[in-house]
This record gives sequence, structure tokens and C-alpha cells, in this order.
Amino acid sequence: MLQWLGLAFIIMLVDQFTKVLIVGYYHLGDSTYVTSFFNVVRAHNRGAAFSFLADSSGWQRWFFTALGLVAAGVIIWMLKSHPGQRLFSFAMACILGGAIGNVVDRMVHGYVVDFLDFHSHGYHFPAFNVADSAISIGAACLILDELLRVRRGR
Repeated sequence: MLQWLGLAFIIMLVDQFTKVLIVGYYHLGDSTYVTSFFNVVRAHNRGAAFSFLADSSGWQRWFFTALGLVAAGVIIWMLKSHPGQRLFSFAMACILGGAIGNVVDRMVHGYVVDFLDFHSHGYHFPAFNVADSAISIGAACLILDELLRVRRGR
């Protein structure tokens, strides 16, 4: 289990390091063109994924912080309960590292710092960060793990 907690810790550190760079070098709304489909920006998300509830009165900061901490506790329990399942544990570690990375932002700033901006033909995918990427990778690995488990069961 320690290797999975270590992976989660590394994800959280990389996430926080990249956000420190963005906060240090960019003002809110600043953007740097990188390619025809990618920019580095500084955006603040006070809500959840895709800025869900971002315009609420502020209660969402504490709600999503508490939700992240509860999720972290459940994930740690799941890591303890499934020590031999490598793909499952990898997925949980990715989600844990990402969740804690975003919880740190909410506690320190009151919002999550996003900076990866992919776009095409005038459409911009909502900006996101390393923590969001890790959570997405973890979710995809959970789906794969379940598909493989069901396939093995046949």
C-alpha cells in the first residue's frame, strides 16, 4: 500500500509544483500560445468539474473540500482492502493524488488553479490541471479494471 500512497503523494507534489509556477508567473486570465490547439492559461475554478456550481455564494468551497477529504479517506480504506489488485490500486492512487491536490488549492486559495487549455476551431475545452488529469486517468483505469474483471469472470 505504501507504494500507492507514494504515487498519490508524487501526483499531488507535481500538481502543486505546476500550480505554484502558474500562480508565480501568470495573472488571472493571462495566456501563452503554445500550439494551434493548446495554450497555457491561468484560470480559477471555484466550483467542481467544468466549473459546476462556480457561481454559488461560497459554500461550495467547503463542500468540495469536505467531499475531497471524505473521498481520500474512502480511497485509503479501499487501497488497504485490495492490496493485490495493481490496476485498481493504481487508479485509486491517481484519484487520491488528484483529489488531495485540488483540496490543497481550495484550502489555500479558495479555488482550484487551472492552466491547461486545449482548443480547436474556436471551441475551448474547460481549462484543467495535473490533478484533474490524474483523476481522469484514474477513472479510466477503474473502468478498464472493471471490464477486465468482468471478462475474467466469464
